[in-house]
Amino acid sequence: MTQRTNTRLADLFRLAGWSKGELARLVNRQAAAQGHPQLATDTTRVRRWIELGETPREPVPELLASLFTERLGRVVTIEDLGFRRPGESGRGKAGAKLPWPPDRTAAVLTEFTGMDLMLNRRGMVGAGAALAAGSALSDALHDWIRTSPDGIPRPASDGTGPAGLDPYEAAPVGSAEIDALENAVEVFRAWDARRGGGLQRKAVVGQLNEVGGMLAYQHPAHLQRRLWGVAANLAVLAGWMSHDVGLEPTAQKYFVIATHAAREGGDRPRAGEALSRAARQMVHLGRPDDALDLMQLARSGAGEEALPRTRAMLCTIEAWAQAALGQGQAMRRTLGQAEDLFVSDRRDVPPPSWMQLFDEADLYGMQALAYRTLAETDPTAARVAERFAKRALELRDVDRRTRSNILDYLSLASACFLGNDPDQADRYARLALMSIGETSSHRTWDRLREMYRLTGVYAGYGRVESLREEIEHVLPSAPVSPGDTGAGKGPSVV
Repeated sequence: MTQRTNTRLADLFRLAGWSKGELARLVNRQAAAQGHPQLATDTTRVRRWIELGETPREPVPELLASLFTERLGRVVTIEDLGFRRPGESGRGKAGAKLPWPPDRTAAVLTEFTGMDLMLNRRGMVGAGAALAAGSALSDALHDWIRTSPDGIPRPASDGTGPAGLDPYEAAPVGSAEIDALENAVEVFRAWDARRGGGLQRKAVVGQLNEVGGMLAYQHPAHLQRRLWGVAANLAVLAGWMSHDVGLEPTAQKYFVIATHAAREGGDRPRAGEALSRAARQMVHLGRPDDALDLMQLARSGAGEEALPRTRAMLCTIEAWAQAALGQGQAMRRTLGQAEDLFVSDRRDVPPPSWMQLFDEADLYGMQALAYRTLAETDPTAARVAERFAKRALELRDVDRRTRSNILDYLSLASACFLGNDPDQADRYARLALMSIGETSSHRTWDRLREMYRLTGVYAGYGRVESLREEIEHVLPSAPVSPGDTGAGKGPSVV
């Protein structure tokens, strides 16, 4: 075996602040508690894992992942530790590259969700983790996402699941069970649109963990593809809900898992949409350059089979990133493409379930967001943003899309402030405040903070001064975002 430092483990070990002896004692204590009293780790073994790149025998990698997860307050998987699993090739460490081997997707999914649930249960947050740059993600996934995986579905030959993944306890599932899973996805998606990601995130992660176990079994091809579709949809939801409550590194991991799952199921448009979520996250974190890298990959990776409405949605996200960079001409051109694609969709092919929430109101809402963002550097864009935001609000189903309705009002209020119309801005801001407490979405508070920043120009103006006091009263203290490490900037308008 080539002896070289396991840099992943070394970096995490340094972050954790343990001595080698402390880590050895913790592993032994954890092993005994889990029924492995014969396991005896010492300082020398810990040194060999770190400095010589040795992979410890089972169950030590899982014990280490659990210990680092608890210590750092964020999900740490076996791949994050730089270890191989039994049966994996020795040519490189598991997880060293983003496109992991095809038969590893279910194992990665199950392990990551299991660790996330453990964190959730203990009340910790995903702090201290760095986001991968958009360019790093897109470079790693560029060739991989454009090719079709061989042999879909890829079940285990003996029914025991992929190497390193314990067999799921239930029996293989049939079409009726998958019907129920697909219906559950719709329920979760509707809840997220109404109330935000905070209250149901744990349920979505738990359901995704169960589906990961199901994918370890050998199913007929048509059922396996549907299961991968459920996994992709749940992973996108878990990522979006995590992003909605500020768990940024966790969200990014789910978006990558969703991309893998969609590709395993042969659904390239779904993979492209999953990547577009990661791009939206990047714009939110003030990294529009990275967002454009991801959007280039998302649009090309979605393939020709993507419906016009799907391609229109992708264009609106790219336009938002361009607006954040002050690229007004490019933004207008991209939004024009989005409009053309949207109206060209004849609706003769039913949209996939994950596209049904992108309707005309969303098209106008994203246009409003792009123009409102551009108005920070080009005030003439403010009036256009107002027009699009008003149209979006006219079309919104308020009962089903509470969060989007609030964000539209905040876009509109912000555009009015940027357009030097404080009286109208005050009116729309108060309409947002009336319902903002009904959601568990941190993104709505982020947007409110951005709008509050714009009120500073009008401090002392009677009506706006009263609004500022009301916002100060209801606005939660801004927490340090788990995604701040490595992000370089705080949240921008989202």
